[in-house]
Amino acid sequence: MWRVFEHRRVERQLRDAPREVLVRYEKWKDIVAMSGQRGLRLIKGFHDEALSGQWAGHRASRLGIQWRVIYRVEAAEIRVLVVAVTAHDYRRA
Repeated sequence: MWRVFEHRRVERQLRDAPREVLVRYEKWKDIVAMSGQRGLRLIKGFHDEALSGQWAGHRASRLGIQWRVIYRVEAAEIRVLVVAVTAHDYRRA
């Protein structure tokens, strides 16, 4: 069983997200909690991928055409840290 942790800014970012994105994000968290990153790869709609550049070491999954969840897997503790849910803007704040 994986544990999903959210950065404190994620709650603020989700306030602006459309309802459809919120529903997909909850499904995403359920899948990650049950089967981790492997479960995300089995569902093509999330198009889970590794990021590079400033986001090296992080991964992103699609929550819609424009929205992404950016996260990092901390395998030593079997935990996933969600650092951002953005409208496809990978610039670091």
